[in-house]
Amino acid sequence: MNGEGPPVAYDGLARFLHWLTALLVAIVVGLGWALGWTPRNTASRDFVLWLHRSVGLLVLVAMLLRLLWRWRRRPPPLPESLPLGAALLARATHYSLYLLLILMPLAGYLNAAFEGHAVSFFGLFVLPPLLREDDRLSQFAILVHLAGQYFLYILIALHLGAAFLHGVVLRDGVVWRMLSPARLRRG
Repeated sequence: MNGEGPPVAYDGLARFLHWLTALLVAIVVGLGWALGWTPRNTASRDFVLWLHRSVGLLVLVAMLLRLLWRWRRRPPPLPESLPLGAALLARATHYSLYLLLILMPLAGYLNAAFEGHAVSFFGLFVLPPLLREDDRLSQFAILVHLAGQYFLYILIALHLGAAFLHGVVLRDGVVWRMLSPARLRRG
């Protein structure tokens, strides 16, 4: 460090991966809802499921990259003015989002694998079912995948609510850490 203090904002790659993940999650959730409205045993359902699985794999890759990047580059510190309880809730929400956004695609893949299905990634390559067929484990994996969505909705609501609180009500600069260039420094 050259005496300028810690960065106020996340670096460019962290911001890019954050917003890419947000977009991918919105798409995969929409595709998941569309699956519920698509008649079973139809070509349209197969197509929506194919897209859902492919985008789910992208979510997994994005989250693994985010995890690796976060391990290599610590996030900027929260403002000292933030109460301890709020800081702990922020950390718990972020860690839970990371965990869930890795667990859900894995559970989706495991569901397919235990059913004996390969998972195509946008037709570019196929992940074979690396596990033996097991109906009970397939059902458990889909239960984890489907139940996880409700936890995801809660965590996203907390995340968005906190962004609104910090960005509109408190205006304490927390939201700008994910919006502004990393070159900005605390002055």
